[in-house]
Amino acid sequence: MDIKTIHEIKINPLLHAYLRFDSSWYKILNRNPEAIVELERAAKKYFKLTFPDRLQQFVGNIEMISSFIDVLK
Repeated sequence: MDIKTIHEIKINPLLHAYLRFDSSWYKILNRNPEAIVELERAAKKYFKLTFPDRLQQFVGNIEMISSFIDVLK
């Protein structure tokens, strides 16, 4: 793996944590360092940090708050 890729992994805790979970990415990054973009997408999808996931979490929080308010009435 090249130095730039290693540096990007070390400064991004999300990538570092995902690599510990799915070590097959080491092989992919050794062969193709530009695949770090795909690694970021996979990590965001795994940790549910994509826009649809965040939107769904926000809607769930709003529903929980509204049901809590309904119970208090």
